Amino acid sequence: MNVTRAMGAAMRRIHVGNALSAFGLGFTVPYLYVYVAQVRGLGAMTAGLVLAVFAVAALVVLPFAGRAIVRRGPLPVLLAALVTAALGALSLGLAGSAASVLLAAAALGAGQAVMQPALATMIVDCSTAETRSRAFAMQFFLQNLGLGVGGLIGGHLVDATSVSSFTLLFAIEAAMFLLLVVVMSTVRMPQAPRIEGAPGAGSAKGSWKQLLGNRAMVQLCVLGFVLFFACYGQFESGLAAYGVEAAGVSTSALGTALAANTAVIVVAQFVVLKFVERQRRSRVIAAVGLIWAVAWVAAGYAGLGHGSQEMAVAAFVSTYALFGLGEAMLSPTVAPLVADLAPEGMAGQYNSAFALVKQLALAVGPAVGGPMGASLHGPYIVTFLVFSLGIMVLALRLGRRLTDVQDQPWLAKSRVVAEGAVSPTGRPRAHA
Repeated sequence: MNVTRAMGAAMRRIHVGNALSAFGLGFTVPYLYVYVAQVRGLGAMTAGLVLAVFAVAALVVLPFAGRAIVRRGPLPVLLAALVTAALGALSLGLAGSAASVLLAAAALGAGQAVMQPALATMIVDCSTAETRSRAFAMQFFLQNLGLGVGGLIGGHLVDATSVSSFTLLFAIEAAMFLLLVVVMSTVRMPQAPRIEGAPGAGSAKGSWKQLLGNRAMVQLCVLGFVLFFACYGQFESGLAAYGVEAAGVSTSALGTALAANTAVIVVAQFVVLKFVERQRRSRVIAAVGLIWAVAWVAAGYAGLGHGSQEMAVAAFVSTYALFGLGEAMLSPTVAPLVADLAPEGMAGQYNSAFALVKQLALAVGPAVGGPMGASLHGPYIVTFLVFSLGIMVLALRLGRRLTDVQDQPWLAKSRVVAEGAVSPTGRPRAHA
């Protein structure tokens, strides 16, 4: 079934929402430490607590967000999250004490955390099995673009000697969230068709027990934790510390590496999509594990090899570029798979559960990787090389749990293949 005009119109607004929410994140978050510690004069300890509060707020609200999305629908939950984030942003710009800063950060962090599964569920509802991978690829592309543009513009607006410049920054962010409330409130959510063969279809009890009974989803959550722990959780913590301490790269070279990561994602996203759309999802994820293993080998050469400084910097930059290639392959693969594993009416619960796993990995990753990357250089590389190889194993094991249509969604176009992909009991056939 082709995407209807209503679904297309809704999807365009959803993509605007994804871009603007990412823009808001990039607009202020990179400057939170400077704002709290230096501009407000609250010290490094309070600034560190603010960043921790963002993660804690997400972990607190996400278990409830899934149930709310199931019961109320993703759009009302998204609107509530946007209003909460707007109030948090405005309060943060006006806060002068440690307590008020922490409360404002909690509101902003909670609002931004809930936006992710709400928007993902809206994408599921406004796409078909045939268009879902492309829709999530577009979401990832716009998120990275929004983060980059937001950080660039925000950096030119702020002045570390002026409190008013930061107040303006947070006020603009709050106004943007409220504008997004107006835009998203015009979205008319259609009913999207489901792919056949999803276990447990027809049940919509927002039950964590039911979710944990879905073995494929549990395996995907374990795999997702390893993915986010071994890559995203290391970007600005362990890998950055390793690059500075072991490879001796400068801060400008580190910036170049981060820019290379974003550039690869932006340039390669839709080129990679054409390849990924016709491959088994489990094998695509396994290929990402292999690519990231090569990335960690390159990082090992940068810090532990005996080449020139120029070669070390080139290897370090290539590490981030290879991570970007893997990310571009994952964006049209993992998020649609979460949606296709969800029984009808449970997409919000599944998206929230996976977002919770992501937040846990992003909280644990820096805590583990930061100290290792700074001081235990050899063990750090070996540890995360093993994790990347583990991604390959976990992905291939997951593939044996998926139905043919879940692993190869284009088969849904063929009624004959789709009907033969699952046994009458709904159990997936093992892949060769």
